[in-house]
Amino acid sequence: MTGTSTAQDLFAGIPVADFDHSLAWYRRFFGVEPSFYPNDIEAVWAVGEHSYVYIERLPDRAGRSMLMIMAVDLDTTVAALTQRGLEPQRIENYEEGMRKVVYADPDGNEISYGGVSTPTIGSVEREG
Repeated sequence: MTGTSTAQDLFAGIPVADFDHSLAWYRRFFGVEPSFYPNDIEAVWAVGEHSYVYIERLPDRAGRSMLMIMAVDLDTTVAALTQRGLEPQRIENYEEGMRKVVYADPDGNEISYGGVSTPTIGSVEREG
């Protein structure tokens, strides 16, 4: 990116069909309650400094989003998700130990964690 950034904060939105069902899933995914609720059909989690992920009840658009969060410690993050009963849909390995661990919410939206870690058996090799 060239020039001066005009961004102050980033909000990545995920449309969901059933707000309550998805809210329960994302509470488990993030391991915490939402940071705030802008209204009765949205929930927002702070995932980093000036970085937020939110779900919003938009049934006609549900299941079509994908986003990735770069983890500070990918192995610890994935282990915590496993302890909370969530298993990845797939794991993609890239050059120099970079990995992308993909999860699917109840609508099929893909939310991933990326970072550097040790490859595991059964992961998918992808050209980066």
